[in-house]
Amino acid sequence: CRAPRSKFVTTIDPSKGFLEESLYEFNSETTGIYDGELLNASIENEAGAVVAALNGHTWGGCCEVLNLWVHEDLRGAGVGSALMQAAEQEAVGRGCDQIVLWTHSFQAPKFYEKLGFQRVAPIPEYPIGHESIIYIKHLT
Repeated sequence: CRAPRSKFVTTIDPSKGFLEESLYEFNSETTGIYDGELLNASIENEAGAVVAALNGHTWGGCCEVLNLWVHEDLRGAGVGSALMQAAEQEAVGRGCDQIVLWTHSFQAPKFYEKLGFQRVAPIPEYPIGHESIIYIKHLT
């Protein structure tokens, strides 16, 4: 007897963010903390194309950076650091005491360590042959 194969269906969610909004609603009702806000920043070149971007959110005194991307031509030029500094300033302005993020061993652990992030926990073999790493930076 073979297990049924899972089917993955890709659809565009017309409510855009249904899952995130539903989880936020549950988390807020459960904790009594309702201060969640999205955090987005980007840098454009002269032609108006996005060459670097960051996204995440703040909630309950914590800022979580979910994604940071810098065009390969600009890596090492301070663009990523500028986005992270802007996120940190915004987080402080929103009353956050810390920033947390994940990165992979093949991505940017040294970059985050230079910015003052401390390694909290590695998750080995995620993906195979690498690790995922959780980082934190205390802001106060």
